[in-house]
Amino acid sequence: MTAGKRTGGRSAVVLAQVRTAVEDLVRERGAERVTIPLIAERAGVNPTSIYRRWGDLPTMLNDIATYRLDPARPLPDTGELRADLIAWATEIVEHYAKPVNAALLRGGAASAGETESDCLRNRRAEAQVLATRSTAAFAADDLIDLVISPIIYRVIFLPWTLTPDLAQRCVDRLLGASPS
Repeated sequence: MTAGKRTGGRSAVVLAQVRTAVEDLVRERGAERVTIPLIAERAGVNPTSIYRRWGDLPTMLNDIATYRLDPARPLPDTGELRADLIAWATEIVEHYAKPVNAALLRGGAASAGETESDCLRNRRAEAQVLATRSTAAFAADDLIDLVISPIIYRVIFLPWTLTPDLAQRCVDRLLGASPS
């Protein structure tokens, strides 16, 4: 047996309880008023279990902020770049339109400080995959700058502007189409 984190059994149950506790507490109190002892109490686990897995609250928030938008999930692959990009961006808009996910994103980004957050790292990897599928002359950073950045800006500063057409508008800007 190799060393490492167990992915099933008791560890999976504890992880699910902690994630649920974090989401509930962030929803109820806001990310800035959540502590590891509160999370442990709500999850019914010892705080040392949380410290052992994540080390500190910012690292935990960063991890939990991104776990539902699983970077290993299949990306849209319809054979049509525009449709794939719109589906990808729509998934991100819908995910962060939920206030708890937006709060976790803000907490995770704050905890990353000067380093790249898990969320950005995951979106950058997805952008790289989507960019390499294209014959268009754009890079993964173009997807980040023109599609993801406007979405995240709205999540953080203008959450009421996360409209159903936002993904399409961002993709159309990237591809040079005139917005409808």
